[in-house]
Amino acid sequence: MEAARAETDFVTEAASHIIRAGGKRFRPMLVVLASQLYPGAEPERVDKAAIVMELTHVASLYHDDVMDDADVRRNVPSANTRWGNSVAILVGDLLFARASSTVATLGPEYVLLQAETFARLVQGQIAETQGPAEGQDPLEFYLSVIADKTASLIAASAVFGGMVAGASHEELDALARFGEEIGTVFQLSDDIIDITSTSSGKTPGTDLREGVPTLPTLMLLSSDDPADSRLRDLVSRQLDNEAEVSEALELLRAHPSLAAARDEVARRAEVARSYLEPLPEGPARDALSALCDQVVTRSN
Repeated sequence: MEAARAETDFVTEAASHIIRAGGKRFRPMLVVLASQLYPGAEPERVDKAAIVMELTHVASLYHDDVMDDADVRRNVPSANTRWGNSVAILVGDLLFARASSTVATLGPEYVLLQAETFARLVQGQIAETQGPAEGQDPLEFYLSVIADKTASLIAASAVFGGMVAGASHEELDALARFGEEIGTVFQLSDDIIDITSTSSGKTPGTDLREGVPTLPTLMLLSSDDPADSRLRDLVSRQLDNEAEVSEALELLRAHPSLAAARDEVARRAEVARSYLEPLPEGPARDALSALCDQVVTRSN
């Protein structure tokens, strides 16, 4: 909240809007957990590293909501709905700047990782907007977008935690692999929630409205079952009609592709867990392992 404070009350209110609304704090939690794998991490540096990750994430949400024309974020009106697109974009820029000034106090290696991660995040967002190239496998493309847009920041969070605690290069590499995989699982789970949940703090069916493919819809589109023709038509285009969104959600919730997507999420969670093996045993590693179960079963 202090990092979001600005020179005017209006900008402070807008910049702290999403922070005040709550959220899972998944990325700063990873920073803290990874830092506890080893003794001696300075609490102030752990805090700063966690703040950098959360500010970067929150800033991206302001921009995402503009691109998605979202009405709700974390059970409150989105910033773009409340103050307009221009304010939402500029507030996101302000929070990125505050993340940069905070990371600069940690050292150049942190600045480099944050900058590289931010570049991946932006490129993933652009790639999602552009869509796959001609002849490119849609599912492979989808997973590459997730890796850049979501998993990169989650991986950086785990690595930041290890860095402030003095982890070895081998251990930082294990944390990076874990973060990339659990980040992918996190997004795949989030995309399933967008279909199944009506109380997640987001507007259900956002991906359908935007015509954004997800794991369940891509699995569905690979089917040539004539009985799925109506649903394939709905998920293959952007839906502007709310009646069609409701119809698509109802059909998807009952379709086998949703169960298949859940199975793939569970499989990938086990892959993420395997990357924890080189890390020191103890409560922190146990908690990271428990996350592999929680991202599969979460409902919001």
